[in-house]
Amino acid sequence: MDDLIFSFLFAKTYKLPFLLRFMERVLVMIDAGFLSKVSRELGGGHYFKYDLLKFSKNLCGNHNSVFKHLFFYNAPPYQNTNPNNDQRQRKEEYDSFVEKLSRNKDEITIREGRCQRIKENGNYVYKQKGVDTLLTMDLMDIPIKYPKIRQVILIASDSDFVPVIERLKELGIEVILYTYFDRIRNSNFSRSNELIKSVSKYIKLRKDDFENCKLI
Repeated sequence: MDDLIFSFLFAKTYKLPFLLRFMERVLVMIDAGFLSKVSRELGGGHYFKYDLLKFSKNLCGNHNSVFKHLFFYNAPPYQNTNPNNDQRQRKEEYDSFVEKLSRNKDEITIREGRCQRIKENGNYVYKQKGVDTLLTMDLMDIPIKYPKIRQVILIASDSDFVPVIERLKELGIEVILYTYFDRIRNSNFSRSNELIKSVSKYIKLRKDDFENCKLI
């Protein structure tokens, strides 16, 4: 304890970089499809335009931890064999977004699944496929690829992650869940009690989380 007190006093005198050496390093893992839905919900039907990297670092700061790396799980928009103008435009916007994120390779890793179109009750619906599998694989790899990591921030809502989260807890890795749910009947944001019980801590995403890192 005396050593810890000395370290903080020393850091106060010799600036923040010294203090950062003693703070927990955190991996942030985001289900992009889920986060996009939350953004639209909290934005009143409009998506927030925000700095994803700053958003992730702010969440780490909420726990007095230091951002290590962001893993972002997404899927390119659906394309027909002969895409129409709308599909081409969506793909161009997506490619531009990914290209900008890819400039920060030291801080961001992008994992891509695929988008599947399914017809339900006469209407087409679009679902991401393979994204959860990629996220699960990366969670399983943490003890091997990042042996010093003891904390992970996960933004998701799927109970399929419960087994790997339980395994990480056994290995001494804390999983903090940022999620969103409501109690409205037939809502798109149902609460997964199993997922919430499996994590070390959960926090509901708020409008402020997006607004505090808005793009100007």
